[in-house]
Amino acid sequence: MVCATAICTRPRTHRGYSATIASRLPVKLLPWQGPEETDATLVAAAVAGDATAKRMLFERHAAMANRLARRLLGPGADANDLVQNAFVEALLGIDRLKNGQAFQAWLSSIVVRIAHKMRRRHRLFERLGLVQPQPLDMDDFCSASAPPDVAAELTAIYTLLRSLPVEMHIALVLRRVEGLSIEEIAEQMRLSVSTVKRRLAAAEERLDSWMRGREGQA
Repeated sequence: MVCATAICTRPRTHRGYSATIASRLPVKLLPWQGPEETDATLVAAAVAGDATAKRMLFERHAAMANRLARRLLGPGADANDLVQNAFVEALLGIDRLKNGQAFQAWLSSIVVRIAHKMRRRHRLFERLGLVQPQPLDMDDFCSASAPPDVAAELTAIYTLLRSLPVEMHIALVLRRVEGLSIEEIAEQMRLSVSTVKRRLAAAEERLDSWMRGREGQA
């Protein structure tokens, strides 16, 4: 799930910017090196009440969940509560997971859903004047070693965080930052493929317009 190759073999370009930056985006969190047990084995043990298996699932997938949560919430957001709530929900309802090997995808869908709720609630608070919009600070979010075109696209994507509808922006992040296929986005957002395509088309049109304006000012 690091590049959008499920629907095309050649990535679609975006006025000189790659269609997905997931494969080139520096990730500060390193994947946890877990034991040889598969997720399916750990899920089966967790369903049986094995606390060690639950802890191992958390340790194995916490970095992924944290990375995804931070990218969905945007720069400056605290993803810890989201990640903790996602694991609580996943582990409490783990007996509903039919395919234990799909634990990571299932957890990701929970992270996406909670992030969507948090983003909508925060936007409502902003409209009501209960919280003040924070300035966009990409320094802590985008590594200094990121290629210039990657940094520029990340800045564009997160500049649109407040102006795009939440559902549209989340789909854009899943596509352009996480590198998911349209089918994977539809599954994680619990939407139809056609709905995802429409939202992505509208989001990428806005992104393209922003980038053209930026290029015109250069």
